[in-house]
Amino acid sequence: MLKRLRSGLVSQLSPLRSRILNDPYYRLQSLEEIALAASLGVKIDVNQATIDDWLRLPGISIHQARSLATLTQAGVQFYGLEDLAAALNLPLQRLKFFQPILQFCYYDTEKSNQIQPINPNHTSIEQLTRLPVVDLYLARAIVQQRQKAGPYRNLADLQQRLTLPASLTAKLMHYLCF
Repeated sequence: MLKRLRSGLVSQLSPLRSRILNDPYYRLQSLEEIALAASLGVKIDVNQATIDDWLRLPGISIHQARSLATLTQAGVQFYGLEDLAAALNLPLQRLKFFQPILQFCYYDTEKSNQIQPINPNHTSIEQLTRLPVVDLYLARAIVQQRQKAGPYRNLADLQQRLTLPASLTAKLMHYLCF
């Protein structure tokens, strides 16, 4: 009888394990799922997490996820749960149960040979031309298309609106963030 119960429980967990490991958009539902994700090696690098990464955590709203992603893209680094709590204006206790899957890696943003990605929705022609793959013609096109049709949703939107070749888009993806 006990063997059947265990077997049934394991078979129920297998789809969940698979989903946690293979579906990057699966939103964890409970402390047990966070513990399971941690045991499976799922980690969220806090200082490079995307909006989708943040949304995997139960109770994190889209607004909070956007705020955290925007802060890290701007160069803000989080050194511990206390920093996250302060950025979200939440009590530390509310975030403690996320700790098993959060990873606080540190990145040297002061490297002179590394260009920080910029958002083409908020930059000038001059700023765009500082990127090694953007000439004056492309910078003007980016700004003019943005003024004409509104902000770019993502890199694919930028490529389609400017009819850029795939080779140029592949180079741009390392210098642009949305």
